[in-house]
Amino acid sequence: MIHIFNTASKIIISILFALLFTHCQYPIPMNNESIFAQYAKPDRKDHHSFANPSEAITKHLDLDIKLDFEKKILTGIAKYNILNNNATEMIFDTRSMTIDKVILDDNDETIFSLGANNELLGQPLKVTIKKTTTKVSIYYKTSPDAPALQWLDPQQTADKKHPFLFSQGQAILTRSWIPCQDSPGIRITYDAKVEVPKDLLPVMSAENPFEKNDHGVYTFKMKQAIPPYLIAIAVGDLSFGSIGEQCGIYAEPSVLESAVYEFADTEKMLHAAEKLYGPYLWDRYDIIVLPPSFPFGGMENPRLTFATPTIIAGDRSLTSLVAHELAHSWSGNLVTNATWNDFWLNEGFTVYFERRIMEALYGADYANMLAMLGFQDLEADVEHIGHSHADTHLKLDLKGRDADDGMTDIAYEKGAYFLMSLEAQIGREKFDLFIKDYFSKHRFQTLTTDEFIVYLKEHLIEKYHLETDIEAWIYGPGIPEDCPVVVSDKFSKINNIITNKIKKGQLKIDDASVWTTHEWLHFIRHLPQDLNPETMAELEKIYGFSKSGNAEILAAWFELSIINGHYVKIKSEIKSFLTQVGRRKFLTPLYTALKEEGDMAFAKEIYTDARENYHAVSVQTMDKLLEI
Repeated sequence: MIHIFNTASKIIISILFALLFTHCQYPIPMNNESIFAQYAKPDRKDHHSFANPSEAITKHLDLDIKLDFEKKILTGIAKYNILNNNATEMIFDTRSMTIDKVILDDNDETIFSLGANNELLGQPLKVTIKKTTTKVSIYYKTSPDAPALQWLDPQQTADKKHPFLFSQGQAILTRSWIPCQDSPGIRITYDAKVEVPKDLLPVMSAENPFEKNDHGVYTFKMKQAIPPYLIAIAVGDLSFGSIGEQCGIYAEPSVLESAVYEFADTEKMLHAAEKLYGPYLWDRYDIIVLPPSFPFGGMENPRLTFATPTIIAGDRSLTSLVAHELAHSWSGNLVTNATWNDFWLNEGFTVYFERRIMEALYGADYANMLAMLGFQDLEADVEHIGHSHADTHLKLDLKGRDADDGMTDIAYEKGAYFLMSLEAQIGREKFDLFIKDYFSKHRFQTLTTDEFIVYLKEHLIEKYHLETDIEAWIYGPGIPEDCPVVVSDKFSKINNIITNKIKKGQLKIDDASVWTTHEWLHFIRHLPQDLNPETMAELEKIYGFSKSGNAEILAAWFELSIINGHYVKIKSEIKSFLTQVGRRKFLTPLYTALKEEGDMAFAKEIYTDARENYHAVSVQTMDKLLEI
């Protein structure tokens, strides 16, 4: 064939390819040399992973696993396609697992070793490879105490008929059920084959089945590249309910109807999100409602958000959490923090985006209430951590520490308020274009804080001549002086009620029956902490806080009750709540309040009964808090 392209033809073809990739959902691939060079940069050094991605890096995983609910282990093969920079050794992260053998390419068994165990990081798996190696297959077994996996007996589930399993990989726990290069800066695609008991249904952060088959073997595909912490699995007696063309709910049969009702607006949220910041690039968006031991409100596993049942309030009042996890489909999953020191890049953007979704659906005042409650959480965290403490910076230094130490409201709320401060200066229209372009240009990529600042300066600050104190917001402690102030008319009315009625003994509120959850939270949080027992008892009698079906209201009321001593009259309700709910957001302040009020005996009494129902993430925090 004779090639007769002239210069003009080459230019046209180049433009066509550029346009093709611009509109493709995947980024233009870098060459291997650029990929390895990227991981050699000092600010991309991940101190929470043993992996050596500048020498050899995983690109695709074929996972083959079998679950044993009696022994509470899974047995598997993790087969990786890798990029090799002429390396002779490849390092993986593991924790609490047994490695049986490692095979290179097709059938070449190789030497491997597990390094010394690190309390925070687990063990490095060092595999001898050849400079030409392109595939590494690891044969392994997990241990019953793998911290990412919670194996639940039937009585720990909603229907109490079948066992249940779910994983929680963030921040660095995926290494305890899959040997992997467990860093948020590394993205891989994956396929999986999963064998489970025939009466159970597995789902993953991937393309999922909608119903059980008759042989218990299922296959999964995640064609978009994700960091390992987003590889997730749940297995149980699950049913599926559709709530739209792209959205649906997985839950135990007894929970499904209420969950479908609660999350009915999910597809409206998805469309609102796309209208704001561009197309949803993960095909479906489904939600699985897990048993109450799940340690977080939600986890943004791609295609399948893992959610706590504590957001099922019966009135759709707590679904901002769904908007939050959905927003992660852009901020966090599409554009990911390169290390856990940069965690605010995931969460600050997500909180900001979440509130924009809620505003689009329910109005500005609704979003303002969320923002004000968030600011109250931020103030509380700054007070607890210390106004001048380095942990109140957005950019963190977690070397030698647990990656979970950075998962505070600083990353979430200070990050969101930083973005709000930029929006306030430039105006919403221009700021929305900036964020939309940010997601588009960095899709399926990872960023460090330093890289983000370079982008921010070029595309926003210098372009529009903004006067923004980046040093104060990102590298400084506490809450900067130029932090935006959010106002809610509804919260202002509640402040007046507390001042002019509650403090004067007028406890009956005429229009409280129409209050939202957010108004009740603001009300409880702003009640005087020294209310006498008689007043607390009367408030309890009028409003029935301890009998509420809303977990947020329960937690806020229980904390106030512990602080002012009213809890001695509702100990059974507090114990029931802490025994049944494993969400760390609720556990930490309630156990902390009991500890600080001097009733460690009651705290440990509850914890002794509840501990086996908590996920390892919550157990680690509570063990440390209660000095177990």
